[in-house]
Amino acid sequence: MQIVETLNEGLKRAYTLKITAQDIEARVAAEIKRVAPQIRMPGFRPGKVPANLVRKMHGPALAQDALSSSVQEGVQQLIAEHALRPAMQPQVALDPAYAPGGDADVTVELEVLPDVPAPRIEGLKLERLTVPVADEAVNEQLQRFAEQQKRFDDAPEGHAAATGDLIVMDFVGKVGGVAFDGGTGTDMSIEIGSGRLIPGFEDQLIGAAKGEERQINVTFPADYGVDTLSGKDATFDLTIKDVRVARETVIDEELATSLGLESLEQLRGLLKGQIEQELNGLTRTYMKRKLLDQLAEGHDFPVPPSMVDAEFEQIWAQLEHEATHEADPAAAKAEMEKERDDYRRIAERRVRLGLLLSEIGQANGVEVTQAEMNRLIAQAAQQYGPEDRQRFIQYIQQEPMAAAQLRAPLYEDKVVDWLFERAEISEREVTRAELEAAIESEDGFATGTHIHNHDHDHHDHAGHDHGHDHQHDAAAVETAEPAAAAEAPAKPKRTTKKRAEPAEPAGEGAEQPKKPRKKKADAGEAGQG
Repeated sequence: MQIVETLNEGLKRAYTLKITAQDIEARVAAEIKRVAPQIRMPGFRPGKVPANLVRKMHGPALAQDALSSSVQEGVQQLIAEHALRPAMQPQVALDPAYAPGGDADVTVELEVLPDVPAPRIEGLKLERLTVPVADEAVNEQLQRFAEQQKRFDDAPEGHAAATGDLIVMDFVGKVGGVAFDGGTGTDMSIEIGSGRLIPGFEDQLIGAAKGEERQINVTFPADYGVDTLSGKDATFDLTIKDVRVARETVIDEELATSLGLESLEQLRGLLKGQIEQELNGLTRTYMKRKLLDQLAEGHDFPVPPSMVDAEFEQIWAQLEHEATHEADPAAAKAEMEKERDDYRRIAERRVRLGLLLSEIGQANGVEVTQAEMNRLIAQAAQQYGPEDRQRFIQYIQQEPMAAAQLRAPLYEDKVVDWLFERAEISEREVTRAELEAAIESEDGFATGTHIHNHDHDHHDHAGHDHGHDHQHDAAAVETAEPAAAAEAPAKPKRTTKKRAEPAEPAGEGAEQPKKPRKKKADAGEAGQG
């Protein structure tokens, strides 16, 4: 095989490979010799089919396979001999003029990872903004929690439902007079005014009485999640089976014991712990932003345009999706277009920071253990039904890029924690409002979106080792470009609340808010921020 370099410009490389007809034919002959004993053909004893008949029957397919494997091995040889570190999957193309039986000319185009300079991490200085949890904040949280734990009693005979009452009903939804899939339910509970149903539905429940049958008219939102219902007018035939009125909200020991807790004081402690955890998360977000800012200011090196393009496309896709939920989607998208260059600059910064964090982690032995990876897989699998969980686990185990995607956020956090441990950190007590303002204030930036991972250790076509040192590539695999708090410009302010999408909620159980988790007696968990 002949390899000729045709482009070497910045991080871009291009090559031509010439695979001779003799090489392809040698592979075909070897494959015929291997499979001939396994071929069965009428008139011949098992394993005695002549090679020329095997060639006649399977020659074209074997030649195609031989060409494909030759190209794969050629790309692997190219990467090994030239010590290349692909940033993204190489683009491989066969000359359209290729004819079976002749030489094959193949072009290979790729971008390589840059040589990341030795990170300068000395002299990092950070400020930890802390917010003490005041009793007033716990009391407010307890009040909100108690209001969410509403209890309902049967309404008096003839009571007309009002906002805040709970309706229990059967329903049949129809479009054009025909019942639609998912539009029928029984014993559904809904609190009037909760905003869980599509606009206009709950308003028409006001005045309903137990035993009443009524029909209401609604219009599904244009951005409703079911295409066959989006923007459609619909009717719902309702049977009101019960009307219940809310009890007065009381904060007492009974509230705590009804949740399976020992006392009201324990409930207060759990709520305080939740507030502390939330505030610690805000503190970390601020510190991480400051850390990444310092790293970005101290390091500048070229990054592969293909990685920047992929990063930008993900950012842009998310922003476009969010724009569809704005009061004026067209105006939101127009505002986005004005900031397109800013978003591309952010994409480039994210890629550079991702490579830099990878280099820091690799150079200092930061890694995600197998036990940690197993926990990540188990947690991610929980979002699937029992029948699909094992398939998901097998997918992650068999797809290196999917595994790297899952591992990336944890690896990044571990590198950030490693840097925190070596930075000079001062503390300052602030209010929650001041902390949130500090997060939102810097240069018009707001919290960023999580970035997908780029796998730099699996760019061969056959899944085999290229025969060169992947140590640096493996470092890049470990982390995504940072999900940095400072990385995305502020999005246009949303002018309308996102509406509750389902036409029918999941029942009375869905009314209950998330209850506070009991703290485990595990010392490791207790120490987490």
